Amino acid sequence: MSDNNQQPGQINIELDEKVAEGIYSNLAIINHSASEFVLDFVTLMPGVPKAKVKSRIILTPQHAKRLLKAIGENIHRFELAHGEIKDSEQPQVPLSFGPTGQA
Repeated sequence: MSDNNQQPGQINIELDEKVAEGIYSNLAIINHSASEFVLDFVTLMPGVPKAKVKSRIILTPQHAKRLLKAIGENIHRFELAHGEIKDSEQPQVPLSFGPTGQA
């Protein structure tokens, strides 16, 4: 099929197999400056004192705000279909990345 059939305003997005596999993360470290938000996704394993950043996403403040809104809307739809997501208490993880927020 040719790209000539694409509707105006549509974006053709490719997803290769490696990226489609995804990366599991159970910790997100969020930092920001005046011009960007940096989201580091980490996998912490029980009993292992060291972890590596598995993926990093860098966003403009405008895109970070759009992502926040999109995630909120998707959580709302998920909870309507599947019930409330319970927020369990997690022990604080000491991190040495400087001032950060956690999600």
